[in-house]
Formats: sequence, C-alpha cells, structure tokens
Amino acid sequence: MTQIQNLNPDLQSRVSAIRALTLDVDGVLTDGRITYDSNGMVIQSFHVHDGYGVKAVQAAGIGVAIISGRNSLAVELRARELDIVDVYQGIEDKLAVLNEYCARQGLSLDQVAHIGDDVPDIPVFKAVGLAVAVADAVKTAKAAADLVTDRRGGRGAVREFCDLLLEGRKL
Repeated sequence: MTQIQNLNPDLQSRVSAIRALTLDVDGVLTDGRITYDSNGMVIQSFHVHDGYGVKAVQAAGIGVAIISGRNSLAVELRARELDIVDVYQGIEDKLAVLNEYCARQGLSLDQVAHIGDDVPDIPVFKAVGLAVAVADAVKTAKAAADLVTDRRGGRGAVREFCDLLLEGRKL
C-alpha cells in the first residue's frame, strides 16, 4: 500500500492540499464488470472497504463527489448510503462537470483529487491537483496519473487512496 512517507515531497504536498475527492464508478468503485440479471436489471458490486474510506475522508472534512459516464440506479443507492450528495451520471464531459462542482464548492482544481481508470478520466487527470489511477486502469490512464494504487478498482483502491489522504492531513 502506498504510504505518504514513501512519496516525494511534491506529491506529499499535493496530497496535503486536497479538499475534495471525485470518483469515477465503473472500474473504480466497482471492478468494471456489468452484470445483467434475467430481467435485464444491472447488478453492480461495491467494496465495503471503499465505503468506509469515503466516510472517513468525509468525516475529516474532505468533500466527495461521483462523476460517471453511465447512469445506474445502483450508484444512486450507494451514493445515498455513503451520504454523497454530488452525484453526476451520464456525463460525457467530466471536466466541465468538475469545473461546475469546484465553482459551487469554492475550490480550485488544485484542491481536487480524482480517481479514474480509463480514457474519459484523462482530461480530468490533467486538470486536478492529484490524478490517481487504479492498479488495473488502462495503460494511458496510468501514464497520465500522478499515482497508481496497489489495489484494483472495486477491490479497495478507493480505500487505499482515502487512507493516504488521511495520512497527508497529519503532515
């Protein structure tokens, strides 16, 4: 697991400056698989450790938002369970939504970390203060990220980064 003391001083400083975390869903909060039941309903699985990490950073005063390219009732339910109010689904231009979110929250892009896994996250990666790719992200997303988690999407990657954010708060 990535630890704050193992990061170079620039990344330590950037982690410490984060005031909001934005999350992709498919491949980040989930393992990226989309399962349909016999009635055509989508089934998605979320890792409990990731949920605990989200709640912990919220308790520390870090805002959390979801920005996803797909629409899913499961995401709405999980977000409600985690008290994530800012949920944007069916988004083609994630950067435009991120800019609106920052304006409403009074944040600069440098104060935001984004966790993603695929090409639609790259414009956001280039704009935010800290870009994080999950371990099983596509090659281009990993190349554009500042950090790559040890854990895979839907398998505790979000928790891993949330723990790093909390460590960074102690610096």
